[in-house]
Amino acid sequence: MIETLFSVFILTLLVVTAVAIVQTRSLFVAAMLAGIFSLMIATVFFLLDAADVALTEAAVGAGISTVLFLAALALTTDEERVKTQRRSLALVVVAAATAVLIYATFDKPEFGAADAPAQQHVASWYIAQTAADIQIPNIVTAVLGAYRAYDTLGEVMVVLTAAIGVAFVLSARRVQLPAEEEPKLDGTGLRHFLIPRVVGRLVIPFILVFGLYVQFHGEYGPGGAFQAGAIIAAAFILFALLEGEERAIAALPLRALLFMGAGGAVLFGATGVVGMVLGGNFLEYANFFADRATSHQIGILVIEAGVGLTVTGALLAIFHAFAARGRRE
Repeated sequence: MIETLFSVFILTLLVVTAVAIVQTRSLFVAAMLAGIFSLMIATVFFLLDAADVALTEAAVGAGISTVLFLAALALTTDEERVKTQRRSLALVVVAAATAVLIYATFDKPEFGAADAPAQQHVASWYIAQTAADIQIPNIVTAVLGAYRAYDTLGEVMVVLTAAIGVAFVLSARRVQLPAEEEPKLDGTGLRHFLIPRVVGRLVIPFILVFGLYVQFHGEYGPGGAFQAGAIIAAAFILFALLEGEERAIAALPLRALLFMGAGGAVLFGATGVVGMVLGGNFLEYANFFADRATSHQIGILVIEAGVGLTVTGALLAIFHAFAARGRRE
């Protein structure tokens, strides 16, 4: 009963936060509210026992996305300037979409129902086979790293492509803004603010350690390479915000980020090629060693390392691409 009431409370706050995001004209407030919204969504996922998804939402939605929004705000004005004149049309579209979604819920199975279609397809097979086939407790990691490795490789390539696309778009010649609207970025970050620097220096090592824990403990609990990459990138972005972009680049140069982004994807693909050389199929790890379970575990560790490198490198490259646009040409 208490969990139900708390869930209703969180869902109510989600609606209130969404309305506030739409209504506010301050882009900074909208970015902060969007981060709060993502954090509450992560809480909802946790209540639904989706710990891996909750960790991803907290790291990417509430963490990295908020930081990238703030970096983008440094390139624009503080408030929204153009107001739409078609609010009635937008209201009709939102109302229609809401009605369709509500109507679709009428035919949904009850939450946690054993006879739900999702539980009757491959989920039961994964639950029955993972313990014997791969011998790791986290079924989510087994599915993403072994049974659906092709999908995971595609996601890695999407992340890498996104970083390349952002770099190309932001490397184009910048439109010169009026002097009063130019972003005031001096590259020093929050170096002159004592409290943020002290607190930041205290928590950054713990963030990095937690990121490494999530990376190498993803087979046994919630987590994995995608979440770990986002957490580690958040630590370096926090360092850049506190100490300035120049010192962050000195600690982890742009060339290293390019190597991490591309090298992680290459490592993932090369692992699949090794499986083919050993007589199996692409991304089939079962023949790496004599023991099938050990082969799967080693293969997952290697491709998870590749995923973590790509995610970390791509996110940091995107951040630095945004930050570089704030410097005068």
